[in-house]
Amino acid sequence: MEYLDNKISRYSMQNGKCAVTGQYLTADVTHCHHILPKSMGGTDQFDNLVILYDWIHQLVHATDERTIKRYLNNLQLTEKQVEKLNKYREKCNLTKISLSKE
Repeated sequence: MEYLDNKISRYSMQNGKCAVTGQYLTADVTHCHHILPKSMGGTDQFDNLVILYDWIHQLVHATDERTIKRYLNNLQLTEKQVEKLNKYREKCNLTKISLSKE
């Protein structure tokens, strides 16, 4: 119950926009991300939740290089957006994503 209440509150506080891309999100593409994963001691409290576009949420948790490249290609994120994305990846103990074409 706490999670659902806080998810709705977080969506409202973010004006229905993705925390990384800033795009307006409809219900079918809205995901609620635990900043500190529950598996690492995170909670369902309001301050530990953020609303993300579903592909961004997939990218936060992606570990396969091909998957990461596919999402980056589809999303066409700016450097600033990747910086925001990487803050969430770091909290999940995942490596940072780079936009470099290496």
